[in-house]
Amino acid sequence: MSVIINQVRNAVSKNDAHTEFDLEINHPEYGWIPYSLTTHDTDNTINNSDLITLIGTNYTIPTQAEKDAETAQTVRLQRSIILLNDIDPLVTNPLRWAELTSEQQTAWTAYRTHLLNIPQQSGFPNTINWSTKPE
Repeated sequence: MSVIINQVRNAVSKNDAHTEFDLEINHPEYGWIPYSLTTHDTDNTINNSDLITLIGTNYTIPTQAEKDAETAQTVRLQRSIILLNDIDPLVTNPLRWAELTSEQQTAWTAYRTHLLNIPQQSGFPNTINWSTKPE
């Protein structure tokens, strides 16, 4: 079933070719809703070619500062996932932590500190030195 969209607003280009956008569409059933238009979308419920026609040249190109802020948010999220899934279960569990040798504890402590200091790295957020997870 195809949904016809007649209105779009707040389109922001997500690539240099201006073929991918974050925008709002006026959905006939749900009203104004957020929508991400990507070239990888395989769902044909909404015709993305029609949306690109509706957008035309009426879109915003993010500034470098806005792109950097979005990249920084993504990097911080990646770091948080590593901390949550790999490090916190180990360092916050006294029994598991006590099973490690002092060298292993030092390596895990250094790894955790490195991850926490990622935002202070030179080149952040576009150039990141991800440390190797200890064994």
